[in-house]
Amino acid sequence: MKNLIIVILLVALGGGGVYLWQKQKNGGAPTAAEKIANRQTKAPALSTNISFSVTLAGEIGPADQVSVKPEVPGKIIELPVDIGDRVKKGDLLFALDDKDLQIELDARTQEIESAKLQLEKTRLRMKQAERDYQRDQMLFEEKLVAEQVYETSKQTWDSAKTDYELAENSVKRAQSNYDLAEEKLSKTRQLAPFDCTILTRPVSIGQTVSGSSGFNSGTEVMTVANLTDLIIMAHVNQADVTRLKVGMPVNVVIEAITDLNVIGMVERISPQATIINNIKGFSTRIRLTTPDQRVQPGMTANITIPVASASNVVAVPLAAVFTELNAEIQQNERFVYVVKGDQFEKRKVSIGVADYFYAEVEEGVNAGDVVAIEKPDETKVIKAPPAAAGSGNKLSAPKGNTGDQSNKKFTNVKAHHGIG
Repeated sequence: MKNLIIVILLVALGGGGVYLWQKQKNGGAPTAAEKIANRQTKAPALSTNISFSVTLAGEIGPADQVSVKPEVPGKIIELPVDIGDRVKKGDLLFALDDKDLQIELDARTQEIESAKLQLEKTRLRMKQAERDYQRDQMLFEEKLVAEQVYETSKQTWDSAKTDYELAENSVKRAQSNYDLAEEKLSKTRQLAPFDCTILTRPVSIGQTVSGSSGFNSGTEVMTVANLTDLIIMAHVNQADVTRLKVGMPVNVVIEAITDLNVIGMVERISPQATIINNIKGFSTRIRLTTPDQRVQPGMTANITIPVASASNVVAVPLAAVFTELNAEIQQNERFVYVVKGDQFEKRKVSIGVADYFYAEVEEGVNAGDVVAIEKPDETKVIKAPPAAAGSGNKLSAPKGNTGDQSNKKFTNVKAHHGIG
């Protein structure tokens, strides 16, 4: 008997030593067994406010940005703007050397004058040939001139008409050449297409640039943008995009500017998904409706889009809501397990708005009820008594909301947060 007691003591001391060694090894942190034994398995239903929103990150950019390139080649002789300058619509951005085009325009002018002079000569000759032909025709009909004279007169008139038509075409061609030269000359001066700010200007005065109408795309002289009209391009996860609607208001926080909050609006949602950083989502454009001069293109913005909210409602932790398939109706139903002493009462519930932590219980649970956040042993589960007609746990205070809170809508929210 004495030996048995000694063995028991040694085993106890050994177990205690192992326990202390594990505690020391873990830096005094609870062991895995202690964590399991001490884990929270119950939580109270609360009367609270719930607000669910989608948070995105995006980059700010101008709604209108233009790469300014000359349409004709040439050497820059005027460049009155630089990076950061703000210009009005119609202001000069740059001008090219137009000496060669001025010379060409003068040559085209002389070409028109020469063609018009030639046209006038052929017109007079044609009129004279027409009169001669009409006279010889009359004399021929009266048999006063030979047929050969008449035919020669007719040929002369036909030739004069052809020369006149060719002279007319020469005038038209000369005018077209003049118009083309004039158009080229007008393109040597590039004006601002709208009120804008100069974003880049990689060229300098004296540099020769190529035109965009040539074989290549042309030399970019500068980029301009309207910084009073800014947008944010964001990549919205496919799990969240169904909750967005065009026209929804959003809150925007600019990381680079402390304490600056601006308002935006969802303007467009791409109809086709793309994959960025292995995340499938939809490109969404958000327009800033309250711009600030400190906001610049390229800044990062954090966008919060409110989806749904509810005030003064009964809510339970998301983990307390369980989903089961009702075989009779072939639909999922949701339940919570309300603690009743050492047993659990299984209650069917109706779920409303949810955020990342809590879900609103529209019917089935009252504030103060304690619910299980782990599914209990079936031997400890009792069925809830049938609810009286018209009963529920709706609070008297009105519930505010933003967005669609229908059961169909919320089914998506719950699926996203893994309820059940």
